[in-house]
Amino acid sequence: MRRKVRSKQEPVSGRPFMPGYGMMFDKNRKGMPWEWALGRLSKSHNYWLVSARPDGRPHSMPVWGVWVDESFFFSTGRLSRKSKNLEASPSCIVCPEGAAEAVILEGAAEACSEPSVLRKFVRVYKKKYDWDLTGTKDPVYRVRPRVAFGFVEKPSKARGNPTRWTFPNKPSSHT
Repeated sequence: MRRKVRSKQEPVSGRPFMPGYGMMFDKNRKGMPWEWALGRLSKSHNYWLVSARPDGRPHSMPVWGVWVDESFFFSTGRLSRKSKNLEASPSCIVCPEGAAEAVILEGAAEACSEPSVLRKFVRVYKKKYDWDLTGTKDPVYRVRPRVAFGFVEKPSKARGNPTRWTFPNKPSSHT
């Protein structure tokens, strides 16, 4: 029997702190597996990127993106509001489309400049979107996760309870 090899960054699952939402938890169900969230982060077509303007006001825009090397990657124009926001404050949230099976990924974005990682990003992005970003002059951002949450609208034993995943060596929020 082959053992599943855990990723060095595979998060630790637990129950989110949700005062007043006890009805969402069923003692006969476990938390959802990270593989479920990873599937949502990998296979969705559109994602919501939430960042903060320099004055603190929230900003949300859809992006295309890919999951590579345990991080979420996307590209945007250097002069875009998203880019300006992330340069001022790298904290952000990424959510795949479809709130009925929600994944909320909190992390920090940084412009990626590692050639080997950028080549992998371009290859995966082209395969997913049929869009070649080879040689782009616009920044490619890598969102390194700190914490993620998973919720399903119609829970089942197969999917499990609302789940919070924390990533090793990453600070996380209380929720």
